[in-house]
Amino acid sequence: MQLRYFASRSPGRIGAAPARAAPDPDGESPQKGENQPSAPPPPSIAAPDARDAPDPRAILDSIGETVYDWDLPSDRIRWGPNAAALFGLATIDAIASGRLYADCLSHDSESSRHEAIARAASPGDGDGGAFRIRYGFVPPDRPREATIWIEDAGRWFKGPDGRPARAHGLVRIVADPCGQERPLAPHARLDPLTGALNRASLFEQTAHFFARSAKRKENFAALLAAVDNLFALNRTHGYDVADEAIAGLARRLRGNCRERDLVARYAGGKFALVLENCDKAETLAAANRLIEAIAATPFDTSAGPASLSLRIGGVVAPRNGRAAHLLFQYAEEALDLARQPNAPRVVLYEPSAAREEGRMRLRKISDEILAALDEDRIVIALQPLVDAASGLPASYEALVRLRRPDGMLVPPAAILPTAEKSGLIQRIDARVLDLAMQKLDRAPRLQLAVNLSGPSLRDPDFMARLCEKLTARPEIARRLTLEFSETCAMDDVEAATRVIAMLKHCGARVAMDDFGAGHTSFRNLRRFDFDLVKIDGAFVQNLGTSIDDRFFVRTLVDLARHLGLPVVAEWVEDAETAEILRQWGVEYLQGDFFGAAAVRDEDAP
Repeated sequence: MQLRYFASRSPGRIGAAPARAAPDPDGESPQKGENQPSAPPPPSIAAPDARDAPDPRAILDSIGETVYDWDLPSDRIRWGPNAAALFGLATIDAIASGRLYADCLSHDSESSRHEAIARAASPGDGDGGAFRIRYGFVPPDRPREATIWIEDAGRWFKGPDGRPARAHGLVRIVADPCGQERPLAPHARLDPLTGALNRASLFEQTAHFFARSAKRKENFAALLAAVDNLFALNRTHGYDVADEAIAGLARRLRGNCRERDLVARYAGGKFALVLENCDKAETLAAANRLIEAIAATPFDTSAGPASLSLRIGGVVAPRNGRAAHLLFQYAEEALDLARQPNAPRVVLYEPSAAREEGRMRLRKISDEILAALDEDRIVIALQPLVDAASGLPASYEALVRLRRPDGMLVPPAAILPTAEKSGLIQRIDARVLDLAMQKLDRAPRLQLAVNLSGPSLRDPDFMARLCEKLTARPEIARRLTLEFSETCAMDDVEAATRVIAMLKHCGARVAMDDFGAGHTSFRNLRRFDFDLVKIDGAFVQNLGTSIDDRFFVRTLVDLARHLGLPVVAEWVEDAETAEILRQWGVEYLQGDFFGAAAVRDEDAP
């Protein structure tokens, strides 16, 4: 089922517009120029008779190529004589300017011609330089499935003012981007399970929507669509079956959006969509149609049909946010409301006095965190991880605490969510790591585990500094375990895999925290190459009374054992739970039953 919404408001692709002196940043200029064939035939090596000379159009047609010349100040593109046939167009007027051509580029594209020239241009480039890129091209008014993949190679030249003024080159049709022939468009931009954009690419692409919105004076929308029964699907059929359903969900979302709209995997069972040219009423209509399209037909999986349902939070831009991170923060707030009991399945963000009051509270907590950082009042509390067989401490976890001026200790749940929203979490991570490494330096037999947040994990500079410290102190690195949550790892599987390899190369161990709370399939767990996994305590604390939790935890233990990964069970609070876990072969236990986290001046043994 295709959603045919907003068709009447979509801007025309071929329309006259005033000329521009230079192209805009994303290669779009409103001028449409006349187009005349301009590519002369190549000289013949031997042409005794003009009637025997090869037809250049036939040659280019036979190898799937055409030539062009682009005048950047006027934005006029002159194409070779076979261009319309190559692109499958009735007339070349549809791509006769840089703007019109850029409108046909797929959002799955790595770059555009204008971006390639803009990145390459610099004062030291002489008269110009070469470029070579690949991108997806969708013929005007054709569905996404009509995308053809283009390799564009040419050279740009400077004008009298030193800026790029002209480019000429050759385009050719190449293999599908997933084939062997796409080295210039790496898979790192795409989620490996669904083929949708990943979270990092989503934020990059959303910037283009702001630019287009400003030029065209139109709104667009950002949506977060979350599967609200994914956990039940995981428990009933397992992660691999849920993976199949999520991959099917991504395909159906793409099939029910327009070509210019974005679909990205935001995290686990949560997808982000950016919808071009729509206001509040149209956003609500589109979101409800997506919900209906997903619920209408179950998804085929290896375990049989699986039904999914969505809840959606959205925000209309640029009125309610002028940066990508703000848009999705507001969409998260709206999604939280949509997930409340008896709430509508679609909620759009609206500013409110209550929300502003909440932000004032967040600012107050942020100020308290900043003061604690500046005054060295961020401290760590150590909690033992005991060997399940012997009952003796095998290592400790360093847990963050904020010490108020009166000496009161504030637990992490009261500060970490605010620290993430306010951008202070990386400073806290850095402080905790420094404190942990100081303790390891003072206690040669101490083994410590430290949590890392998602923002720190995704920050190349933060990770580079950490690796530099670990490399300089190998005797400390091998006694340090770095933990990050399952959800954090699944936000960007490729990035998490690289970071794990990097940390292990520096000598540290790496653990998955909160195992079972997110959505990690057997395949991804094997790829991550963790040294151990920690089962989310929310499933452990009721082990003695909940049959469902027993089944789920036992499944997680068996999965980890199959991969040869040691298991830590968190939140062990009584002897019965500890005994059940010992019988299942869980190697390490952590919880108040074995010792609460404590801030202490002396080092653990």
